[in-house]
Amino acid sequence: MLTSKVAKRYAQGLLDFTQESGNTDAVFGEMKDIVKIMSSSKELNQFVNTPIIDAKKKEAIALEIFKDFSPVSKNIIRLVIKQGRESQLRNIAQEFINKVEDIKGTQRISLVTASPLSQENIQKIITDSKMVNVSNYDLETIVKPEILGGYILRVGDQQIDASVRTKLGNIKKEFQLN
Repeated sequence: MLTSKVAKRYAQGLLDFTQESGNTDAVFGEMKDIVKIMSSSKELNQFVNTPIIDAKKKEAIALEIFKDFSPVSKNIIRLVIKQGRESQLRNIAQEFINKVEDIKGTQRISLVTASPLSQENIQKIITDSKMVNVSNYDLETIVKPEILGGYILRVGDQQIDASVRTKLGNIKKEFQLN
């Protein structure tokens, strides 16, 4: 996913501030909450992206939604809304998470499967791939029935595509060439 320059700049500013004040871990957890809440709420995204509602009302509602957050997180939410960048709030939070994980050496892994897998099978795929070289990783599992079977494993910028759909596509290309 491409991240906008705006999200990167706000996230870097937030990271610099939290490192100086020593509360990076607390803000990290709150940014994860923002991403989770905004990913799951279609209504909140529509509200945030509506140009009809003025900034003061958006700020009041956002601060009510995130009322249990630290003052630092509330201030970044307030700042983003005042600057008219509320549509970028989720991207800013995600970019902050990525930057903190990079500092901690956390590897981001994405595993796409046709159906849900047991934790044992997921662990076997990760170990057998030999692409994961640290014990500290953040795993995102995605179920996409359209891959028909197998899996697609992404670690950083590397990918193993062992999906049935890809294999069938390769066989189809071979028949077309012959």
